[in-house]
Amino acid sequence: MRTVFFFKKKKPLYINNFFPKFETKKKIEFDQIKTLNKSNKGDLSFFDSIKYKEQAQNTKASFCITTQKLEKFLPKETKKIIVKNVLFELAKILKKVYPDADIDYPDLSLKKPSKSKFKGVKFGNNVLVGKSVKIGKNSFIGANTIIEHDVVIGNNCIISSHVILKNSILGNNVVIQSGCKIGMKGYGFIPKKDNNFKFPHIGRVLVNDNVEIAAGCTIDRGSVDDTEIGKNTYLDNQVHMAHNVKIGANCMIAGQVGFAGSSTIGDNVSIGGQAGISGHLSIGNNVKIGGGSGVVKDIKDNETVMGYPAVPFKDFIKNWKK
Repeated sequence: MRTVFFFKKKKPLYINNFFPKFETKKKIEFDQIKTLNKSNKGDLSFFDSIKYKEQAQNTKASFCITTQKLEKFLPKETKKIIVKNVLFELAKILKKVYPDADIDYPDLSLKKPSKSKFKGVKFGNNVLVGKSVKIGKNSFIGANTIIEHDVVIGNNCIISSHVILKNSILGNNVVIQSGCKIGMKGYGFIPKKDNNFKFPHIGRVLVNDNVEIAAGCTIDRGSVDDTEIGKNTYLDNQVHMAHNVKIGANCMIAGQVGFAGSSTIGDNVSIGGQAGISGHLSIGNNVKIGGGSGVVKDIKDNETVMGYPAVPFKDFIKNWKK
């Protein structure tokens, strides 16, 4: 996957500008805002839940926004920024650094694609393409589709009609059926009594090779991390993926399945229609989830579950017979 960033940050970025009471009066610059597991030296990260304890212990971030209860799990060399509400402070910083990321502004660079620029690509009627878009050879773009700035589409892809692509990178041999909306801002707010604070989304959607996304699917871009679909995975009609969801390789997802934010799905997973996956969960490899199930806790490798809440299939059958 190419390294493409869709939101430009304001520079320079100083910790002191956001946290005036930081431990030194000297201006300290940071590079990027990243999750714990993707941060490098010079980056600013955040740690708001014990669920991410292992990532916190191994982070390479130079600075981390966290709480008094959680700071002990971070490496000694990571400078801690102690706050009461981690996500609220993070959202405020993101809004200042990436002012265009809290709402989906129209792409004013859209225009009819040039045949000389996109050689080997076939376009239907009324297609609009933004600046710096890359489309691979032997790809087809259906009528009334919109491809916004900087989107990358691989070779041999089929993008059907009435699709909107933004903040996304697609591999080779990807099929996206009619009416899909991919790369939109996710649903994220910090609850406040007077005025809920909107959480900016600066991430991307990464679609790997040989993925097929059926009609009417909606896939939100990541908040700070990316939303991603692994190789050879198939999404049926009207599947929704919220921000930061990661689906592994060779998965089969039936119609109207919903994934809440930041859940991770392993490889070779099958999920029946209208199942719901709660947020921040880990679903193992080779898992089978029955249709209409509500998954509210982690599932280990090779398990089969069904029901609401989802339980091992044998237990579901026993309860059903009662």
